[in-house]
Amino acid sequence: MKHFTSVNHIENLDELLLLAKQIKSDPYAHKALGANKTIGLLFFNPSLRTRLSTQKAAANLGMNCITLNLNSESWSLEFEDGAVMDGTKSEHIKEAAQVVAQYCDIIAIRSFPTLTDKEKDEAEYVINAFIKAVSIPVISLEGSSEHPLQAVADILTIQEYKTRQRPKVVLTWAPHPKALPHAVPNSFVKMMQKANVDFVITHPEGYELNPEITQNSTIVYNQDEAFENADFIYAKNWSNYNNYGAITSQDLSWMVTPEKMALTDQAKFMHCLPVRRNQIVSDAVLDGDNSIVIPQANNRTYATQAILTKILQDENS
Repeated sequence: MKHFTSVNHIENLDELLLLAKQIKSDPYAHKALGANKTIGLLFFNPSLRTRLSTQKAAANLGMNCITLNLNSESWSLEFEDGAVMDGTKSEHIKEAAQVVAQYCDIIAIRSFPTLTDKEKDEAEYVINAFIKAVSIPVISLEGSSEHPLQAVADILTIQEYKTRQRPKVVLTWAPHPKALPHAVPNSFVKMMQKANVDFVITHPEGYELNPEITQNSTIVYNQDEAFENADFIYAKNWSNYNNYGAITSQDLSWMVTPEKMALTDQAKFMHCLPVRRNQIVSDAVLDGDNSIVIPQANNRTYATQAILTKILQDENS
């Protein structure tokens, strides 16, 4: 594995999950693997779980970690080729990326979408600008269109909590006051398509995700019907894909409540966090015995550590 910016970069999911489980049982087993190696974490956007779990995963592997918030602690970057830099941008990505690569063995980047330019967002122009400029591995800490590390933690959590070989997993849209990206649901859909699950997506009509991603998945517009006999409910908001970045529904009836969960087969509730209480999900569900959002967040460390281990092993082979 050279880079990890998409769920598509996973060649063998079973092998990766086995590695993640082994790491979770013995987090320091590969401590020597990252000795004298440095990872640079570059954040264009806020982070809590992603930042802390990646720092912990790197430390478990014996790596040095440099963290930089580029919007507040660095020069503003220009990404366009041929740009006349007579405005507010002080440094071009071509120089900045190469300089960072001299200090680091792996670069990890978090960069949210514009939600105004679909073509630019789906091209992952920030992350791919780094990949183009450097020769070292690049990892996505959430890009414009995918959050693959979250998806690895998600499937690891499902593997741990499932009670039957092929569980029913439902990804449900839920209301939110802000326009949110498609990265988490996109990566979750891709991961569920790789996994041995009965997968259903439910959302209001007109809130379809990228059809190129969801084309092989079942979509049900009736949330109650989708929830029937489910083993896992994964709630997530996303803004409109067709009317790109717009909020075209704030239907509070899509909030996950105890009444909705009663339709399931004692389903576990999942969310990537942060979550808006009593908007996405009611307190009763989030604080209930079937909520596994905290163990899910804990698995972010072991998912990330598994990816870092793969990259370091492949670099050394």
